[in-house]
Amino acid sequence: MSKEFWNESFSKETYVYGKQANTFVVEITEQLKEARHVGCFAEGEGRNAVHLAKQGHQVTVFDQSDEGLTKAEQLAEEEGVHIDTVQADLTKKEMEAGQFDAAVMVFGHVPKESQSFLIEQMIRSVKPGGVVLFEVYSEDQLAYGTGGPKDKRMLYSPEDVLHWISEYKCLHFYYGEADRTEGERHTGVGHVIQAFIRV
Repeated sequence: MSKEFWNESFSKETYVYGKQANTFVVEITEQLKEARHVGCFAEGEGRNAVHLAKQGHQVTVFDQSDEGLTKAEQLAEEEGVHIDTVQADLTKKEMEAGQFDAAVMVFGHVPKESQSFLIEQMIRSVKPGGVVLFEVYSEDQLAYGTGGPKDKRMLYSPEDVLHWISEYKCLHFYYGEADRTEGERHTGVGHVIQAFIRV
């Protein structure tokens, strides 16, 4: 989906995915306590980044949408924390190696041909011994209709994800249903893939 699409989506006064952090991120928060600097990828309006900043992490946010980043900064100010924001097309941006202690992505949906690059760059951005976690909708999500892209080419397959993370220590992997009621765009039980790895 284009920068223009996301700028239009995020130009609303409301937060289209809500202001509360994703449930999987909240569940993993305790295991991130040693991560001083966290990179949040395809972060949109900042709900996960602000949650992590409130836990005491230094947070850098990446998204292609200027509107999303502006709202992320507004949410951080509202919650009394600071985040750094970087406007970037994550299907093209090569990340500086080893700049973060952890990388986080929630529902960062890009075309099939760019998915491996995005995951590889997240992993690259993390120091050896750091962690990477992400939750995305699986291709099975099309049958649920409770959020996410309506195009299978923008969704993820478990086989691909397992291949991308195969050389790292897998701390958690899940492929199945999850209840995600987050703002107006995620509205109930869907089908997700979760991964949490140490690099």
